[in-house]
Amino acid sequence: MLDSYQRNYDAIVIGCGHAGVEACLALARLGHKTLAITLSLDAIAFMACNPAIGGTAKGHLVREIDALGGQMGLSADNNLLQIRMLNMGKGAAVQSLRGQADKTLYHHYMKNIMETTPNLDILQGEVAEILTKNGAVYGITTTLGQTFYADSIVVATGVYLNAHIIIGDNVTKTGPNGFSRATKLTDSLISLDIPTRRFKTGTPARVDKNTINFDVMQVQNGDDNIYPFSFMTNGYIPNKEVCYLTYTTQKTKDIIMANIDRSPLYNGSIHSIGPRYCPSIEDKVMRFADKERHQIFIEPESSLTNEMYVQGMSSSMPFDVQLEMYKSVIGLEKVKIMRFAYAIEYDCIDSLCLTPYLMVKHIKGLFLAGQLNGSSGYEEAAAQGLIAGINASLYLKEKQPLVLTRDSSYIGVLIDDLVTKGTNEPYRMMTARAEHRLLLRQENADRRLTPIGREVGLVDDERWQEYTQKMQTIEDISHILDKTLPPKEYKDFFETIGEPVPNNALSYKDMLKRASISYDMLMQNFEELKDLDKRCFEEVATSVKYEGYLNKQQSIIADINKLENKTLPQDIDYSQIKGLRIEARQKLDKIKPLNLGQASRISGVSPADITVLLVYLSKAGK
Repeated sequence: MLDSYQRNYDAIVIGCGHAGVEACLALARLGHKTLAITLSLDAIAFMACNPAIGGTAKGHLVREIDALGGQMGLSADNNLLQIRMLNMGKGAAVQSLRGQADKTLYHHYMKNIMETTPNLDILQGEVAEILTKNGAVYGITTTLGQTFYADSIVVATGVYLNAHIIIGDNVTKTGPNGFSRATKLTDSLISLDIPTRRFKTGTPARVDKNTINFDVMQVQNGDDNIYPFSFMTNGYIPNKEVCYLTYTTQKTKDIIMANIDRSPLYNGSIHSIGPRYCPSIEDKVMRFADKERHQIFIEPESSLTNEMYVQGMSSSMPFDVQLEMYKSVIGLEKVKIMRFAYAIEYDCIDSLCLTPYLMVKHIKGLFLAGQLNGSSGYEEAAAQGLIAGINASLYLKEKQPLVLTRDSSYIGVLIDDLVTKGTNEPYRMMTARAEHRLLLRQENADRRLTPIGREVGLVDDERWQEYTQKMQTIEDISHILDKTLPPKEYKDFFETIGEPVPNNALSYKDMLKRASISYDMLMQNFEELKDLDKRCFEEVATSVKYEGYLNKQQSIIADINKLENKTLPQDIDYSQIKGLRIEARQKLDKIKPLNLGQASRISGVSPADITVLLVYLSKAGK
């Protein structure tokens, strides 16, 4: 007997976390009849850890998701409690937007978006098996015995596969926040020869707002007049809440040291690998024993609850140690814990089994995205989900896949790192990973990616009109800034700011190249610039100030692209190429790079090996 759902779909998305949501929305919006199946409808786009969107490098990812036509930026803007720009004292390349989100409202907002999207069915259930035939997917079965058919499947299961919650010696077989875990799908992945591994992450306690002494903490206000995540959000977003900064004490350290033998991280209970850049408080105390204290941020979870998130105190210590530990923090002396901190272990895959467009190399139509691929963070997951959804659509349409390059986006860096270098720990995006980060600033994400989103079909007419109008405005402002002024017209301005007055005419662009002159100073002091669009003016000014560095990076990219443009046939037998070192043969055969550029980034492949490949391609006429 048929159930209330149809059996045949174009695509199926397994999991509705941040990766799954972007994947199914992309597929549905691109016209494909899509089924989204999740363990719990209450966990759609749920923020199991920090209720924040963005942060260093992560803010870049959100802007890029938005520029391509994804959902995360718009949803964040509609549910923010506070917004800040990080690294304002540093260069434009590393400045990143971070928003404290209302996790309850964000979940409901995203769920409603999914429920009202045409072509998308949503089902609560657990997938037991991915069905394949002749090296291609054709459907799934559920633990209830249902079968659904589709030619394209995106798996975005997050941290739910065989998840364990660990608090001291108490191990609970559940997913994050008490949600059900998935117990069948790992076996299916293994049966499909997809290599799996075990990773760990964790989250701090949630504490009662009414039991915190905020008077002894430092207020962390949001920033006013900060442009939001989405290029489609008009104006600024008001700050509704404040966060707080406090510190651990010597007593905190003493409590942890006295109980370190009870820590699952140090007594052997946890064997999986955790994130290096987001360590637990016990790990920080042990690794940085010389530090007297550690920063702790107290952040609101939602406008609908008194729960506060204690950022910086992730832990898997027993509950009684946690009680002592948290009360030793300045301002938390009388705190009441509402949810204890925990570590979570889960199954994920070795991302080297994936192509740069996130399809499993040996199974057509099967795409993997998010924390399943060994990454960490909502933003990294959403970025992969969007690309997986786009490429699942292109696969169904029998079109060439979308591969974003390292010089085009942080998304390109993220995916290239995962599928070319792999990761032995939960991967976190950082600005330092992007070698072309001066080109990949967050404010120009739309200039880099919106035309690509339009070509794919995710950028609708309204967004495209906004984009084209902005490009015209930027062009107009650039022409205005080319205007030259004789010394008499800028003399008073230069004297006011303490700059020596040259004897020759200067353009506004010449002025902007001076370190002491900013775009807003020009807007305030020259009448013809006062009414220009401030956001576009700032973008033009940034390009002008860094023009020399940008040109140098473009030159380097042109040289790199000579390798990127030399494709490698996927049927090459690297074991038969004379001159390649054994390690290079093994790595090249395993990863099967698409081009020489990707091959050159594989660990264990030397410049000499690349030269051998160049000679091979030349002789083979390829």
